[in-house]
Amino acid sequence: MGVRPSPAGRTPPWTLALLGALILASAAAFPLPSAAQQAPEPCLKLVFGRYCLGGDVNPLLQVQPPPMARETEGNSLALVFPEDVDQLYVMAFGGRIYKVLRAYRVATQLRFDELYALLREKYGPGEDSSRFPDYASTPGRRLASIRRGEGQALHVWRPAESWHIELSWTRELGLSLAYIANAIEAERTAQLGRGL
Repeated sequence: MGVRPSPAGRTPPWTLALLGALILASAAAFPLPSAAQQAPEPCLKLVFGRYCLGGDVNPLLQVQPPPMARETEGNSLALVFPEDVDQLYVMAFGGRIYKVLRAYRVATQLRFDELYALLREKYGPGEDSSRFPDYASTPGRRLASIRRGEGQALHVWRPAESWHIELSWTRELGLSLAYIANAIEAERTAQLGRGL
């Protein structure tokens, strides 16, 4: 059954009046947030689909399951989350996330080359900041120097002024990919340098 359209194909005036009343009533019942409430947190980059670089770390303290590990030192906070076989490190300073790092459990030259190719395709060549001893002139020798702690592979991309990416392979962390908020990291480094 329902309402039949008017013969002229126009909407009857009472329908428009009812629709207008419903809109006004819903606006009164559900007011729009003020400009201060609408302001988003300063998310510089959404990392790995869920971590807001530069954003508030407190929501991560409420997630279930909770982080595998949590360490606090002064204004610095580090959280460790499992991610498949890998681990994600979320580091915050002053309540804001300044670094999100994925440490890959499987660290091979093939995996490093795959990640490098993906980043190079998306962000360009970046800059090679690797450090190796003089004897490490071949890929095999560079890998051996990494395993001994004498060398490290490091490629850096700077797609924005406010954040950068580091693909690294070190003895301490193995193969890792990090997204870093420049200003917050600089503030943290300055405060640590002052001994605060």
